[in-house]
Amino acid sequence: MDISFIRPDWKVEKIEIATLNGERARSAGSNGRLGDHGKSCSARVARVTIDGEAGFGNTGLLTEEMAEAVVGMRLIDLFDENGRVLERYRIPLEYPILDWIGRRRNLPVYELVSAGRRKPGTPLVVPCYDTSLYFDDLHLKNDRDAVELLKEEAAQGFAKGHRNFKIKVGRGGRHMPLREGTERDIAIIHGVAEVAGPAGKIMIDANNAYNLNLTKEVLAAAADVNLHWIEEAFHEDDALYADLKDWLRRRGQNVLVADGEGLASPHLVNWAKKGLVDVLQYDIIYPGFTHWLELGARLDEWGLRSAPHCYGSAYGIYALGHVAAAIENFEFVEYDDIAIEGMDASAYRVENGLFYVPDKAGFGLDFDEERFAGQVRATGWSR
Repeated sequence: MDISFIRPDWKVEKIEIATLNGERARSAGSNGRLGDHGKSCSARVARVTIDGEAGFGNTGLLTEEMAEAVVGMRLIDLFDENGRVLERYRIPLEYPILDWIGRRRNLPVYELVSAGRRKPGTPLVVPCYDTSLYFDDLHLKNDRDAVELLKEEAAQGFAKGHRNFKIKVGRGGRHMPLREGTERDIAIIHGVAEVAGPAGKIMIDANNAYNLNLTKEVLAAAADVNLHWIEEAFHEDDALYADLKDWLRRRGQNVLVADGEGLASPHLVNWAKKGLVDVLQYDIIYPGFTHWLELGARLDEWGLRSAPHCYGSAYGIYALGHVAAAIENFEFVEYDDIAIEGMDASAYRVENGLFYVPDKAGFGLDFDEERFAGQVRATGWSR
């Protein structure tokens, strides 16, 4: 990113932290390893004031001690010689800082980071998928009723503009008996695919609740579905990945293998370079936006695909739209329908399976400054 415009006298004047609360459009149930996710959500947001102007953004791991150290620092000293936020400031402060730069230059962040990949001033439109299809059916005894419920939920997403869907699978890993849970997974995959239609892409995510043989069984049963990837089928293991990839090749089944969310193996990127994984999914908040600018460039060089994870992060949804402009082989925005009080995302929209990123300064989000100030007093702090 070009930081030559930053004046040497611009300093961080104030940092304020607040928790903004909100809700999903629909309560989310269990997944293959965790219980009910519920409806409530929140975003930990920092407002950073530099040269009398504020930038807002998600923050994590920012302590009051770090804030005290940063206040008074020159903005230029938060960056390295390549125009990237220094590692130690990324998760705590990269989002409000990048938002501030976008606001100061009156440019969307995607224009700052696209590095010539797109024609300036053209609309940014990115594929997206509905990520809300959890185990909302565990109370139902009948598979037919379970399928109808998940089809109804997918239809809600379809009505909101989605055409691609990710389905949580792995019911037999914890929440149901193994055979019954696996059969229900397969039935629900087919039911949601009916809603998506032949052009809609289906992703399935087991949250490591399968093993290799169960993965093959489900993929074989879903061979008639437009299945785009299987995500976190089992805990990362290069021998099992090699077996799965060989099995898919011999069958001629074009399903991608995706992984990288959560406590991913440190060997995962190297395994991907060897052709054992197709799509990398490290989180957009941890390790973050700048990390993805660097990793995405490397994955592009290697012919691999990027699909940053962001479930549960209302801010991350919108950040994904911007980082997509910098990554050639970017797959999808993971869309979790969340409304956060005091954070206005109405400039963004989903239509026909696409995520439209607004041509607004910074990350394109507007914050209710009075509400934010109240939440600083109630739930946060300032330095």
